Amino acid sequence: MIWIRPLILVGLCLATTLSGTTTALFAADEPKAFLTAQAAGPDFVIQGEYAGTIGDKTPAGAHVIALGDGAFDVVIYAKGLPGAGWDGKTKVRLTGKTAEGKTLFTGTNFTGEIADGLFRGTGDGAAFEMKRLDRTSPTLGQAAPENALVLFDGKTTDEWENGRVTDDGLLMVGTRTKRKFSSYTLHLEFRTPFMPKMRGQARGNSGMYLNDQYECQVLDSFGLTGENNECGGFYQIAKPLVNMAFPPLSWQTYDVDFQAAVYDAQGTKLAPSVVTVKQNGVVVQDKLPLPKFTPGGGLSDESKPGSLYLQDHGDPVHFRNIWILEKK
Repeated sequence: MIWIRPLILVGLCLATTLSGTTTALFAADEPKAFLTAQAAGPDFVIQGEYAGTIGDKTPAGAHVIALGDGAFDVVIYAKGLPGAGWDGKTKVRLTGKTAEGKTLFTGTNFTGEIADGLFRGTGDGAAFEMKRLDRTSPTLGQAAPENALVLFDGKTTDEWENGRVTDDGLLMVGTRTKRKFSSYTLHLEFRTPFMPKMRGQARGNSGMYLNDQYECQVLDSFGLTGENNECGGFYQIAKPLVNMAFPPLSWQTYDVDFQAAVYDAQGTKLAPSVVTVKQNGVVVQDKLPLPKFTPGGGLSDESKPGSLYLQDHGDPVHFRNIWILEKK
């Protein structure tokens, strides 16, 4: 087992504007990724999930997404947060900024302010008030069944190739299990870093490769639209049924039921692999057939058992409490 300190990525990140000039997104000594709330700064305190009511006590929820330097995007959801009442279609988008000690937001027919953990304002002429909250997955910390194989519990990387662990006992990216598996149930917990100035695939990117060839995306997708290359999606195959990504630095769960593809004795494929995935306790893939393997894994043969692979995409994503129960 190799113990190393958690990475804090630093460096000079450049962006090119439409005029062709180059501007620095990060100073040379400014972290790109934050691994603790204490180091993350004041924007981290503002960002997050909010829940409350609008108008005549109609439930509503909001995602406040930090963009760096006091800038924010907001998504307001009708009837509640994703996985907790949202109607699945109605969204309102706002933008915001912290300036002169106030964090104010505006959007079409909406204005608001966040202060002391409360998001207050008016929307379409109705007052709203939402309180910041920290949701927890119902399966967070779930113990392995008696007959399950514990792949990682923070104590050893014996089950992993190139297994690396942080000082506080978290498994790092860029490792796969030594053992190979066919059909199983799997529990895995992950945490994406806080990277407010990064966007899209550059923000807390990793991947959970089932049988080393089907990638369920791991990404800071908090507040995004929920595509197949975002958290809970199977890359190039299917987007999640709902975007259940919690804010960065939150511990999240994947609970997986995987049935391997079926082949006959002559090597003819009779049925595809099928997977159901719950993210943070909510079904995001329901009996999804996997018609092909996805790029980036170490195996490209659906007839064979494969490892669990945790992709290294250059970001300090961490994992814990991983166990697997093979099907007979």
